[in-house]
Amino acid sequence: MTVTVSVENLSVVYDDFRALDAASVQVEAGESFGLVGESGSGKSTLLRAIAGLAPVSEGAIRVQGRELHGARRDKAFYRAVQMVFQDPYGSLHPRQTVDRQLVEPLAIHGIGDGERRILKALDEVGLGSGFRFRYPHQLSGGQRQRVAIARALILEPSILLLDEPTSALDASVQAEVLNLLEQVRRDRKLTFLMVSHDLGVVTHMCERLAVMQGGRVVERLTSADLVAGRIAEDYTRNLMVASKGFRRKSA
Repeated sequence: MTVTVSVENLSVVYDDFRALDAASVQVEAGESFGLVGESGSGKSTLLRAIAGLAPVSEGAIRVQGRELHGARRDKAFYRAVQMVFQDPYGSLHPRQTVDRQLVEPLAIHGIGDGERRILKALDEVGLGSGFRFRYPHQLSGGQRQRVAIARALILEPSILLLDEPTSALDASVQAEVLNLLEQVRRDRKLTFLMVSHDLGVVTHMCERLAVMQGGRVVERLTSADLVAGRIAEDYTRNLMVASKGFRRKSA
C-alpha cells in the first residue's frame, strides 16, 4: 500500500509546554486510521499540525509524498486535504446560509459548476435542496455537522482529517453521522485520519490506530487487536476500560 500521510518525529511546543513530543504515524491510501488518548494527549494537536494550524518545532510531515514546511498550506493542499472539526456550532458562520458556506470554498479555489456540486454534496450527506438557504441556527446539531462534512467534500478531497466529529452530538445522532462518514469513505475511496476519545467509535471506523499519551505515541495496533485484548501497554488497557460505549468482544 502507498503511504499517503507520513508524520515523523513531530514536535509542537507552546511556550514551555510540549504538546507533541517526537510523534510518528503513517497512514496508507484509502485507510481509516485512528488517534486515541485522554484529553491533552496530543491527538488533536497532531491533526492540527498536519492542517497547518499548529506550529511545528521539529520533525517532518509528508502528504502524498510531498513534504510540508511551516504553517502555510497552498490551495493544492486544501484541494486534497480537508478537515472536519469537533464543534458544528462553531465551525459554521452563524450569519451565512448553507448555500453561501458551500459556495465559499468553490470561489476560493476558482471552481465552477457550483450548482451541481452543491446539490450533490447536500444529497451525499442526507440533506435535500430545501436546506440550501437555511441558517445554522435553523438546523439541529447533526444537520450542522452534515453541512460541515458537505463543505469538506465539495472540493472533492482525497484525505479527511476528522477531529472528534461526533463527540458534540447526541448519542442517537452520532451513529447516523458515523455511518454517513463510512459510506462516503467507501464511495469516494477516501483516506481518513480520525481523532476520538471513544474506543468504540475507533474500532467501528478505523482499521488501525495509534494510542497517544503526553504528546507521544505509546502503542500502535489494529482495531482487531484492541477488541481481542491483544494490548501491550497498561495505558491502553485503562483507556479501554474508561471509554464509555466500548464493549470488549470475545476473541
